Amino acid sequence: MSNNTLTRMDLSEAVFQEVGLSRNESADLVESVLQHISDALVRGEQVKISSFGTFSVREKSARVGRNPKTGEEVPIHPRRVLTFRPSHLMKERVAAGNKS
Repeated sequence: MSNNTLTRMDLSEAVFQEVGLSRNESADLVESVLQHISDALVRGEQVKISSFGTFSVREKSARVGRNPKTGEEVPIHPRRVLTFRPSHLMKERVAAGNKS
């Protein structure tokens, strides 16, 4: 596994190369898409991207946790967490990458 990271700039550059928009327009397009996805998740909506996966927000209830060092019980407050479930096509593509 490599330590490479795909960044917003990389996505903008890919849009620039593939679509032919200017670099500024490509960056604006990527920002706009990411903003729409973020806004939908903040509203609690599910974001489903075909052949990629589904992002959703899950409510976790309050519970009692334990400090592993001291054994002391600590209350864990309710919170919202972001989850991602890859599509079966994405799972297959990633698994196929393991074979090479």
